[in-house]
Amino acid sequence: MVTPSPRLQKLMHRGCELLGSPLAILGGAMTWISERTLVAAISNGGGFGVLASGSMPPEALREEIRQTRALTDRPFGVNLITLHPNLAQLIQVCADERVTHIVLAGGIPTAPMVRQAKESGAKVLCFTLSTALGRRLIRLGADALILEGTEAGGHIGPVSTSVLAQEILPEIRDVPVFIAGGIGRGEAMALYLRMGAAGVQLGTRFVCATECIAHPAFKHAFLRAAAREALPSVQVDTRFPVVPVRALQNEGTRRFQDKQREVIARFDRGEITKDAAQLDIEHFWAGALRRAVIEGDVENGSLMAGQSVGMVTREQPAASVLADLVAQAEAALASDGVDVA
Repeated sequence: MVTPSPRLQKLMHRGCELLGSPLAILGGAMTWISERTLVAAISNGGGFGVLASGSMPPEALREEIRQTRALTDRPFGVNLITLHPNLAQLIQVCADERVTHIVLAGGIPTAPMVRQAKESGAKVLCFTLSTALGRRLIRLGADALILEGTEAGGHIGPVSTSVLAQEILPEIRDVPVFIAGGIGRGEAMALYLRMGAAGVQLGTRFVCATECIAHPAFKHAFLRAAAREALPSVQVDTRFPVVPVRALQNEGTRRFQDKQREVIARFDRGEITKDAAQLDIEHFWAGALRRAVIEGDVENGSLMAGQSVGMVTREQPAASVLADLVAQAEAALASDGVDVA
């Protein structure tokens, strides 16, 4: 298990205290990737693993939690999508299984969602893209916030990690704040900790962990990719909004643009309604992430990746990834002559 020096420990003490882990490093919840094996490996390595529930039904989540607990006696969390039709049941499963931390993602949580999660006894972490939203979430009861910049993989917002950190960290001190999006090395972690962050979250960096169950072809795509290849999805027509998703470009992303043009042309000819056209566009990627991650179809599946993918250079154990991050952060602090002990 990786443990930080007193110097680094002091900088991340609020995050470690909230998470109950030696390191305030969250494993980003990635659907099909952040399952029991990787989550347990991150927690066992000293970080804080987070299960990605994705579209799981309640009983599947229950089994995943139990299987994760069989692999680690360290704390871990569960990421729940606020748009899930059975969210209340999923929160109840977390309550039944005594999950200590719930991350509400995929949309702005409502007061009842936060209340139910907190009544389960769990600490609740929420994502924010602004100071105003962060303060609102704290009033609702959020125990911690995660700022995720546009450099992240998967569904993204419009603002960079560095700007979000500068805007929000000086303004919000009530709860621990974690920084995510584009972080691939410990020097960046040290920088954000120095700015007042309680910790960081990394997803892309753990895809090529040896414990990760992703298909070898999926991992190979990450190992050969450069940062500039992880691009947001393109919206063809403003009448049909597309939530941007950052991923490595492949035949699937190119066909997505063709699909949008084809559907929009059918709408313009009066062959389908606007709602039907929007639904057709949104369904294009259905199952695409699983095709890439599990089946290894890296040409037609979705290769969601953050811009830090260029820093993924080898397959290594999750504990080794954590050790590298800590060593880099320690070296950065030492070279700056920073004394926080």
